Amino acid sequence: MGYRVVVAGATGNVGREMLNILAEREFPVDEIVALASRKSLGTECSFGDKTLKTKDLDTFDFTGWDIALFAVGSEATAIYAPKAAKAGCVVIDNSSLYRYDPDVPLVVPEVNPQAVEGYAKKNIIANPNCSTAQMVVALKPLHDRARIKRVVVSTYQSVSGAGKAGIDELWDQTKSIYNPTDSKPPNKFTKQIAFNVIPHIDKFMEDGSTKEEWKMVAETKKILDPKIKVTATCVRVPVFVGHSEAINIEFEDFLDEDEARDILREAPGVMVIDKREDGGYVTPIECVGDYATFISRIRQDSTLDNGLNLWCVSDNLRKGAALNAVQIAETLGNRVLKKG
Repeated sequence: MGYRVVVAGATGNVGREMLNILAEREFPVDEIVALASRKSLGTECSFGDKTLKTKDLDTFDFTGWDIALFAVGSEATAIYAPKAAKAGCVVIDNSSLYRYDPDVPLVVPEVNPQAVEGYAKKNIIANPNCSTAQMVVALKPLHDRARIKRVVVSTYQSVSGAGKAGIDELWDQTKSIYNPTDSKPPNKFTKQIAFNVIPHIDKFMEDGSTKEEWKMVAETKKILDPKIKVTATCVRVPVFVGHSEAINIEFEDFLDEDEARDILREAPGVMVIDKREDGGYVTPIECVGDYATFISRIRQDSTLDNGLNLWCVSDNLRKGAALNAVQIAETLGNRVLKKG
């Protein structure tokens, strides 16, 4: 016997990926329904070789459904997630709404799978921010070996992190550069994104950091270890899909770069591509559609006694969102619900 599964926000980038990944990984589904807002009612979505027509999220009854994957944004989640949870359906939420709630587990299955067992307080599990998810997958096995004291991370985040509007803006602006009569001023982003980089993701906070940077700090502490010091600079770059991160790590104990490379090669969810030659590293365009978090450019930091640098790349619509949500569902099923 399998699960009755709901995908809310099925017409968006992440919702469609959730359906794709559920099918690809052969998640044990007995019945599945795609939900969307009323304006998208009846839109067709693919689930393996099946076609689903979206139903109305506003009127849907979650009673009798096992798991709901939410990809609808914080405002809609605040309305519908409690309804689903109260009806006995476990919500796996991709928005930021519940990530910092002490009664809601924040889970990356390769890092803290045991945390799913705390779901019952609210019947909700949170999916972390895309930039955090790939980073903690890389940090966890290294932390287990040498204890991380401090992380300095600079991100190079694709426009798909800002949804379809972000993708469209990059596409339209790029075309307009070659057509001077077709100007496309910034709309989704604060400055031109085509042929540019923008050191600003989400809103600014009082200390000068952005909300995206704050998320990486708070979420790494909640998922991995509250003692780790984290500082982040988050940058939007003109890439359609795939987030990249330059990560500098300071450890309590010395960790040789060769041992770090070996540890990461054995780590779940990680693929090491690290040759010191032209092209011996991974770029975002090569990670699109893949499940793995790719690690390259592993090297000692000579300015620290116990320091390493590495380059981390992942498909933000997959590991950063939809894949991680499906992996949470798998972990919940294996550890708690035990169907299928």
